[in-house]
Amino acid sequence: MSRIGKLPIELPKGVSVTVEKGNYVTVKGPKGEIKQQINPDMTIEVNDTEVVLTRPSEQKRHKALHGLSRALLNNMVEGVSEGYKIEMEMVGVGYRAASKGNVLEMSVGYSHDIHFQFPEEVQIEAKQEKRGNPMLTITSPDKQLIGQVAAKIRSLRPPEPYKGKGIKFVGEHIRRKAGKSASV
Repeated sequence: MSRIGKLPIELPKGVSVTVEKGNYVTVKGPKGEIKQQINPDMTIEVNDTEVVLTRPSEQKRHKALHGLSRALLNNMVEGVSEGYKIEMEMVGVGYRAASKGNVLEMSVGYSHDIHFQFPEEVQIEAKQEKRGNPMLTITSPDKQLIGQVAAKIRSLRPPEPYKGKGIKFVGEHIRRKAGKSASV
């Protein structure tokens, strides 16, 4: 049996899970609502305080789907109860960002500003400290969506290995390369 798949998912207070035909799962909580389809082969049992997933057979495919389905459902429950947060840092001279509505305006060393439109489920807060690098704080109840948005923002100016300039995650280590050295 799958070590991850067999674990029950504890439901915090204020979180409700409903399963519709075709394994369409809706999770509602204080941070929002997430809908997703879990593989129809899996059986989802919702009790008052926990959710249990079972698989129909011991096939390798079902074993893999068992753990995956449980992890996806657990991420949904955790997202609507606590939410997810990703922090990013913009390293470079003249780099700045401002969030206006659903558009993030960034100046990251190109000849033009970049206007990045993000989904309504995601909130982006841009902070500029006096003598520090601009910081982006991305929050959302959907773990997949927040990761996708953060990766897209990072791809607009990935960190380069010589000076370390670019948009990076807080805590991310950039492998630095030595530049040209003068010959003696």
